[in-house]
Amino acid sequence: MSAVIAFKNSGVVVHADAQAIAVDVGAISAAPVNASGPAGQVGAATPLPTAPGATAGQPKGPGSSRLAVAGRRLHALMGLLIPPVLGLCILGGLWALVASQNASIPGPVATWHAAAKLFADPFYSNGPNDQGIGWNVLSSLKRVGIGFGFAALVGIPMGFILGRFAFVNRMFEPVISLLRPVSPLAWLPIGLLVFKRADPAATWTIFICSIWPMILNTAQGVQRVPQDYLNVARVLGLPEDKVITRILFPAVLPYMLTGIRLSIGTAWLVIVAAEMLTGGVGIGFWVWDEWNNLKVEHILIAIFVIGIVGFLLEQFLLLLARRFSYETR
Repeated sequence: MSAVIAFKNSGVVVHADAQAIAVDVGAISAAPVNASGPAGQVGAATPLPTAPGATAGQPKGPGSSRLAVAGRRLHALMGLLIPPVLGLCILGGLWALVASQNASIPGPVATWHAAAKLFADPFYSNGPNDQGIGWNVLSSLKRVGIGFGFAALVGIPMGFILGRFAFVNRMFEPVISLLRPVSPLAWLPIGLLVFKRADPAATWTIFICSIWPMILNTAQGVQRVPQDYLNVARVLGLPEDKVITRILFPAVLPYMLTGIRLSIGTAWLVIVAAEMLTGGVGIGFWVWDEWNNLKVEHILIAIFVIGIVGFLLEQFLLLLARRFSYETR
C-alpha cells in the first residue's frame, strides 16, 4: 500500500491508492503500486520473497498433498508386508535346503503341486475313512467347538466364584494345582473308559485342557477389581446378580477373553494328537492315515493347514479382545 499526503491552505489532504496483495498457498507476492498526486510519483513497492520452487501467483493444486498421503500409506504398508514376507522366504529357503539333502522330504515345489491337486476337490467323500481334507478340518473344528463350549460354560462361572469368594478359592486351589499340570492326553483313556466311544472321548479331552486357562484368568480378573467399586455396591445395597453383571463382568471381560484365547490355542493343539490316537474323521487322523500311506507331501500340507487355522482362530479372538478392551477406546 502507498499513500500521498499533500498540504493545502485549508488543511491536510490525504490521498491513498492501494492494489490487492495476491495471497497463495505456495507464494505470497505484492503487486507493484504506482501512486500519483500533487506530490509526484512514488516508486513501485518491493515484492515479497517467494518460496523456493514456487511460482508467484500460481496456486498449488491438491494433487501434491494426495501424493504425499499415498506415499505415507505405501510406506506403512511396505513396513507391514516386507518383514513377514522375508520370514516366509527364509523358511522356504531352509526347507528347500533340507529337501535337497534328504530325498525322503519333498521340497516346496513338489508340495505345492500336491496341494493344488488336494485342494482341487477338498470335500470329496468316498466312505467314512476316505474323505477330503475339508471334511477333516471341519470335523476337528466341530470337536473343538463342542469341548470348548462346555469348558466355557463351566470354567467362566467357576472363575467368577473363585475370584469372588476367598473361602471357595482356598478350597479349590489345591485341586486345580494338582490337575492343571497333567497332560491332556492322559485324560483320553479316562474318556474312552467312561464314554465307550472315540468321538466323545476326544471332546472330553478338549474340555479338560480348555477349562483351566478360563478358570484362572477369570478368577484373576475378579480379584483385580478395585475394592472401592464393591464397597459402593455394598453401600447401595445391590444384589449379587447386579454386582456381577454391572460391576464385575465389564471389568473382568478382558481377562476372560485372554483365557478364552489361550484355551482355544491349547484345544487346537490337543485335538490333532487326540485324533491320531482315536481315529475317525479329523485332521489328526488324516495326518496319521497319510503317514501310513507314505504321502509325506500331504503331511506337510496338513501342517500348514493346522497352522493357518490356528492362526485365524487366534487372530479372531485378538480382534474380539481389542473390541472389548477399555484401553483401546
